Amino acid sequence: METLVSIDIADAVITGALRVRALHAVRGEQTILHGLDLDVGAGEVCAVMGVSGAGKTTVLRVVAALQAFSSGTVEIGGVALAPGALPPESQLRALRRRVGVVFQSHALFEHLTALENVMLAPIHALGQSRADAAATATRLLDSLGVSARANAYPRQLSGGEAQRVAIARALAPDPQLLLMDEPTSALDPARRAALGESVRTLAAQGRGLLIVTHDAEFARSYTDRVVMLSEGTIVEQGPPTQVLR
Repeated sequence: METLVSIDIADAVITGALRVRALHAVRGEQTILHGLDLDVGAGEVCAVMGVSGAGKTTVLRVVAALQAFSSGTVEIGGVALAPGALPPESQLRALRRRVGVVFQSHALFEHLTALENVMLAPIHALGQSRADAAATATRLLDSLGVSARANAYPRQLSGGEAQRVAIARALAPDPQLLLMDEPTSALDPARRAALGESVRTLAAQGRGLLIVTHDAEFARSYTDRVVMLSEGTIVEQGPPTQVLR
């Protein structure tokens, strides 16, 4: 009998932003993650590093309920994901309010302005009016230094501006956990430093951040902990100065 995925509100309050235990994920006949255990605390910035194919992005996709997993548990702020096929999006509303995702390619909607991109979650996930959603989006864009670009379309934004708009969109539901996939890949050193300061500000607000990156200097400068993956298994973790020595 096929195991159905369910999302349950856990009875106990989970103090951390993320708790993963014994996570296995497969793609076809290949096992991508082998019994992964991972925690991200509230206010912590955790980098996941490793060579291409180590399973880094798979971790993000599983936590964001964009990819199914075969066994183990994933808990985010009191919401638990169970193994099996992904549930319909209508059953993921509680998760979507707790987890924000910033994709490597930004994935902004090209036909919408920066402001309209950020307004989507307040309207569709939080049920805000357009006026309230616009106020929420404006506040977030301002906090990230891109309010002057509110009426620009994605094609009119620089890489750094698009990155900050994507972060604002991910923050719109006020999530407890923010996932970022290779956030510095298209940034020059100045914009990378600005992103790092934004990351530290978000952590200071009590959010947990899980960042997949190949950028050792960024991880060394702006994260609290580095987790090294190899073939779907954690082989080392600890402070950046220790792991990246």
